[in-house]
Amino acid sequence: MIEARQFVEAARARGFEWYAGVPCSYLTPFINYVLQDSSLRYLSMANEGDAVALIAGVALGDTPGSRRRGVAMMQNSGLGNAVSPLTSLTWTFRLPQLLIVTWRGQPGVADEPQHALMGPITPAMLDTMEIPWELFPTEAGAIGPALDRATAHMDETGRPYALVMQKGSVAAYPLEREAAGAGARGRASSSPQAALPAHRRAPEARLSRQEALREVVAHTPSGSTAVLASTGYCGRELYALEDRPNQLYMVGSLGCVVPLALGLALARPDLRVLALDGDGAALMRLGAFATVGAYGPPNLRHLLLDNGVHDSTGGQATVSPNTSFADIATACGYASALETDDLGPLAAWLDAPPLDGPRFARLLIRPGTPHDLPRPSIAPADVARRLMGHFGAR
Repeated sequence: MIEARQFVEAARARGFEWYAGVPCSYLTPFINYVLQDSSLRYLSMANEGDAVALIAGVALGDTPGSRRRGVAMMQNSGLGNAVSPLTSLTWTFRLPQLLIVTWRGQPGVADEPQHALMGPITPAMLDTMEIPWELFPTEAGAIGPALDRATAHMDETGRPYALVMQKGSVAAYPLEREAAGAGARGRASSSPQAALPAHRRAPEARLSRQEALREVVAHTPSGSTAVLASTGYCGRELYALEDRPNQLYMVGSLGCVVPLALGLALARPDLRVLALDGDGAALMRLGAFATVGAYGPPNLRHLLLDNGVHDSTGGQATVSPNTSFADIATACGYASALETDDLGPLAAWLDAPPLDGPRFARLLIRPGTPHDLPRPSIAPADVARRLMGHFGAR
């Protein structure tokens, strides 16, 4: 058994200062230790996939002068929630991170019935996802070598490495009450009201996605603003409109663009970060609204382009017409929330000065996309490297 301090300080010496995850009793000593050190960051995520995406965003903000390494922590029962970003975000874009996965239901160790299947298949899941793993160190002398193997793999491949934690690996570490919520932004005593459109156009009379993206490009200077576009036609249309080095086009990992953007915005407060979301993606990971409301910095903006359908899969309807996204953002603690179907308010929102927290806007657009829409010719990993290099990263 080791002390939380021994592992966290050895990890800090190797650049690991960011932690995100969903709690497990095995992880409690780590979380408690990190929460009580103001020079480290722990973010409590709504689900394990969001934790992976957020740490990927931290990696996207890496620079030569400030190596940013992060740890995504989860119980193995939540590994399934992280499969999508682990296979189509971190693997595809080569955004490395250390995973600490607790081994509930380990064969031969008595545990609760819900872990009876996940326990035996955890190693196979990691192997299938091509994530090298080893058992979490339980002796002080083994910590450094394990972290060195992890960082060597991360640096060489740009992909995750996992430590699988068995029961009783880390000694208990108490949490002071005042540190329990450390890192979260304080909520205002009265939340701002969502700004809603005075009228709504008929769906067929609304703006196209291309018109909306053209406005986005016009108001996001490439030298100061990173634009991360959601999976599907959003990224493809942005690429077709104007391929710029400050833009990243998500593939797969539906719903993960917001935690990815949050990680980048937190790691790089010198940049303005814009997350371009879609209604299907937002509905898949509504928990990200609460995370952004709690931790989101002033340099983060979240723009939802809502056409009411899954456009890239044939136009199947979503339930977004019944969802008040601006009200959700307001209730979750965003500093402001706008809903509109007009370019004028959108342009003003894009140009508005920062507030004391993240801004949200929902732009109602019509379904449809241009014919013969190209796919980006630049590989996802090259897109990530290009954005990092553009903003002074390696």
